Amino acid sequence: MRIDIITVLPSLLDSFLNHSIVKKAQDKGLVQLQIHNLRDYSVSKHRTVDDYAYGGGAGMVLMIEPVVNCLESLQKDHQYQEVIYMSPDGQSLSQPMANQLSLLQNIIILCGHYKGIDERLREHFITREISIGDYVLSGGELPAAVLTDALIRLIPGVLSNESSALSDSFQDGLVGPPVYTRPADFRGMAVPKVLLSGHEKEIEQWRFEQSVKRTEQRRPDGIPGSGK
Repeated sequence: MRIDIITVLPSLLDSFLNHSIVKKAQDKGLVQLQIHNLRDYSVSKHRTVDDYAYGGGAGMVLMIEPVVNCLESLQKDHQYQEVIYMSPDGQSLSQPMANQLSLLQNIIILCGHYKGIDERLREHFITREISIGDYVLSGGELPAAVLTDALIRLIPGVLSNESSALSDSFQDGLVGPPVYTRPADFRGMAVPKVLLSGHEKEIEQWRFEQSVKRTEQRRPDGIPGSGK
């Protein structure tokens, strides 16, 4: 999988890309991540990428020309299934959406900044808009990192235990069950006996029941994308 991220502040993504699962995926050759500084595609000698909004109002807007220049440069060498804009008013990111996107070969993620992007980009160049929550951040870099991580961990071979991703919360429309590790008893707080029993079917039944119970308690309105 190839993911190209367009940003005004590429340094914000450096730490994320060079640690943990994301770095391991790159080292294994399972994913290719490329960060593109939008200022490199500016039409101004001062590398300007934003301007005032027509009609007035507070805040600056990302200009259409630098973004299109970057998109067209990338599309000369690769065919992209999605050009994604991280936006608070986009479709909420869900596990089913992550599952779907993880199957694609090439995607572009555009990080918004300032007051947003020229609307013509959204109308003619963006194929999907994604939000990680109903709140506003200073830029799209953190949302882009969240989306990237959600996709990469689903790629076969990235996790040492491939079944781990399949048993994550939300994969089956339920939140995950409680998990425990050693010691079995800590200051009188004991691990449920069923988990120590060695009876696989009983353990799986207990986990399912706990997931149902937790979902009813914590997500009574249902999980987006689960069909519930």
